[in-house]
Amino acid sequence: MLDILSCIRDDHDLRYVFAAGLICMLSSATTMLLLRHAVSGTGRARLNATLLAGAAGGFGIWATHFIAMLGYAPGIIAGYDLALTLASLLVAVLMISLGLVALTREAGSRHVSIALGAAITGLGISAMHYCGMMALQLPAQLDWRSGYVLGSFVAAIVPLVPAFHLVLSRPRQSRFAGAALLLAAAILALHFLGMTGLVITPSRLEAHGGTISPLTMDFIVGAISLGLLALAVTGLLLVRSTQAVAQASERQFSLLVKGISDYALYILDLEGRVASWNAGAERLKGYRADEVLGCAVETFYTPEDREKGLAFKALGIATVTGKFTGEGWRVRRDGSRFWAQVTIEVVKDERGHPIGFAKITRDVTQRKEDQDRIAAIGQQRDAALGHMHQGLCLFDADERLVLRNARFLEMYELEEDDLPAGLSHREVIRIVLEAKTGQTVSEEDVEKARQLVLNCRTNPAQAPIVSELSEEFVVSISSRKLPDGGWVSTFDDITNQRQSEARIAHMALHDGLTGLANRTCLNLWLDEALGQAQHLRRKLAVAVFDLNRFKDINDSFGHAWGDVVLQEIARRLRANLLEDEFAARLGGDEFGVGKPYTSDHQLNDFVNRLEKCFEVPFEHQGQTLHFGASIGVSAFPADGKERETLLNNADLAMYRAKGQLGENLCFYESSMDESARARRKLASDLRQAIERQELALLYQPQCFLEDGRLSGYEALLRWHHPLRGVISPVEFIPIAEEAGLIIQIGEWVLEQACREATRWPVDHRVAVNLSPIQLVQPDIAQTVTRVLIETGLPARRLELEITESAIITDKARALHNLRQIKALGVGIAMDDFGTGYSSLDTLQSFPFDKIKIDKSFLLQSNGNDQAQAIIRAVLALGQSLKIPVLAEGVETEEHLHLLLSEGCQEAQGYFLGRPGHAPSLTSAMPEPSAEPLIPIVGAA
Repeated sequence: MLDILSCIRDDHDLRYVFAAGLICMLSSATTMLLLRHAVSGTGRARLNATLLAGAAGGFGIWATHFIAMLGYAPGIIAGYDLALTLASLLVAVLMISLGLVALTREAGSRHVSIALGAAITGLGISAMHYCGMMALQLPAQLDWRSGYVLGSFVAAIVPLVPAFHLVLSRPRQSRFAGAALLLAAAILALHFLGMTGLVITPSRLEAHGGTISPLTMDFIVGAISLGLLALAVTGLLLVRSTQAVAQASERQFSLLVKGISDYALYILDLEGRVASWNAGAERLKGYRADEVLGCAVETFYTPEDREKGLAFKALGIATVTGKFTGEGWRVRRDGSRFWAQVTIEVVKDERGHPIGFAKITRDVTQRKEDQDRIAAIGQQRDAALGHMHQGLCLFDADERLVLRNARFLEMYELEEDDLPAGLSHREVIRIVLEAKTGQTVSEEDVEKARQLVLNCRTNPAQAPIVSELSEEFVVSISSRKLPDGGWVSTFDDITNQRQSEARIAHMALHDGLTGLANRTCLNLWLDEALGQAQHLRRKLAVAVFDLNRFKDINDSFGHAWGDVVLQEIARRLRANLLEDEFAARLGGDEFGVGKPYTSDHQLNDFVNRLEKCFEVPFEHQGQTLHFGASIGVSAFPADGKERETLLNNADLAMYRAKGQLGENLCFYESSMDESARARRKLASDLRQAIERQELALLYQPQCFLEDGRLSGYEALLRWHHPLRGVISPVEFIPIAEEAGLIIQIGEWVLEQACREATRWPVDHRVAVNLSPIQLVQPDIAQTVTRVLIETGLPARRLELEITESAIITDKARALHNLRQIKALGVGIAMDDFGTGYSSLDTLQSFPFDKIKIDKSFLLQSNGNDQAQAIIRAVLALGQSLKIPVLAEGVETEEHLHLLLSEGCQEAQGYFLGRPGHAPSLTSAMPEPSAEPLIPIVGAA
């Protein structure tokens, strides 16, 4: 440490050291700023920002080194070798860029990316330093102390690991500053450790033509330092541009809620208690959500209105009519009052059952005061009208216009002279309608509008009139009768509110990703379509489909690619469906489509167009994505007359299509429902089988044929159903796999078998079968490890049996998991060997510890030369590969003779021992010195 400090103090000009440190900090901050910008981007933008960060880092490290070298004072520096100086700059830029590209790659483990990026970047910093030192022209010989050189490499790499971790975590500014400091520390530590390790021996300088003078080097380093400053400014502009885009996105999103930002919007349950509370309600009424949730709605009413029970009367009206609208005084948390305009609507579920109330409250105190002031104070009306945010018209008892405010003229785009006082109510209506629509208005339309206003004037309890002249102009009109027979009408522009409500209604019935209708909207369409089909005596087809290989796309390329595929499917559906057909995304990769039809030809055409949506692969970012679909179709009235029945039957047909090889379309058949109902019942019973202790393990002995000794047991699962008795695994295991229960059952079997094996007095193996679904689970190796630790069974005594189909399902993942399990010391056996289509390829892919010949070959061996030939071939294959072979299905003495004559090592079957209860519970459990369990054929 003292050597390093001495090197900095004695061999360097501290002014240059300070300047180098500033340049180092500037370049480090610029690099980390650009790198953080790269992390937040994707694709080409991510790569460009990463390369820019690499350039900033490379130039900064190079400038730091040579500024420090300009202040290096062990003697006279004659100059710098041009080629090596340029090479050091090129090495710095390329290596730093390569390291940052490895760091910001979008695939693979984050920890691996950090380690790889730190290693490459640190080596780049080191390579630049020592290449730059080679460029130094001194009248001396340069030697290096290896300890400091190695220490400089370590100092260049180690700080980069936490620095890159801070950048990738996308945190607060404090962590960004920490990352920049760590990068600067790595650069400076490398330089001064390397310089401390330098030993200079004076000698004669041999100059050559390609040398840069120190003065020229001053100019070059200064220019690059200015370039770094430009890069820093560029990085700052990039970050600000990104922030501006994000802020613009936030502003766009705020437009969706702008229409309701001035309203208190909250949900009540059926008993009138607050179930949700928005920010507008908190601003208007002063209660926080945690203070008001669960409170009765009458909390916000005045004491007088509570005594009258107005709150529950309003809920009663909404329940009967579907909606309540009214006005009245309400109380805030601080006790102050405001005049509220209230709308209460019943919220219903998909079946039309009420589940609560949506309540919208708006503070219209100002409007009420305006109206009251106009009605009571005639002399001050002009001042009041000038401050109103609503349009206003005052009519006398003869229906003549007395006054109108500027806001009213502005709303209907009129000039002062367009509406002079004295016009009749009918003339005012015609003028404003023609001004806003640009069309001539009929007398019938004028009279209809006039009557609406008069009815509103004479009935104060009536809701305001809503005038929708266009999507861009919606007005709420309220009228109040005056004592002298006239009335005052106020006009409130609610266009933004209606547009927001329309957007919210669209969002509630449509899928945000694809723009298609959602499940709720499909249900509404089906209800209407079924009603029309019954009335018009037409048919209605319902198709449900989901995508094949969609999970592979998500796993291989990420969920963003999966979203692109779903959007492409939606586009193809819109392009192929007719006007009377309806498509919806039901969730995930599942879609539903409806089609009214009258003939089989129309149905076939509909199905053909639907299948065409999946015929052509999808090209995205240079990748060809292949996907198909499994389609199930049901029809009204043949397959059901209710919406839920049709959807359920189409779903059953879809799952039938998924299970049929080479078929992607299936029409519903009644037998599917019966089979599905039985399987659902069995799956429901199976969920409780473990808890009810209905599952049990039997153990079938496995023997060495050479001497008849017991070699181990195979654990066999049985289900003792309380009503159906013993159910074969062939029947319930596929159901367990479909219902997602096989993982839980498989772990239970593994744990029970291992725990039982620990009770045996001899070290026999226990064999347990693994389901294909278990085998491809990412944590299967950890599960096996946990069970072995918890039960205390040595790994060598456990043997896991898998079928070839388990590997074929997902070969790469299955083989990876098998290698992890085998590394524990657990034996791996291939079960049912010979029944698959690529058994030899499977054997070549993984070093199995045992091959089990499927029992079907031995059971057919009597008089069947082909079966005997297969048995001989498998045994010969096992001997040539040095893999033990165990034969299943030994049921007769002839079977035993055949296996002995062919040199089979192990076997199991009814002749050698039937499956029985746990060996630890029976007297047949042999002691270590016990005799063979089976007679040796031919023995004396």
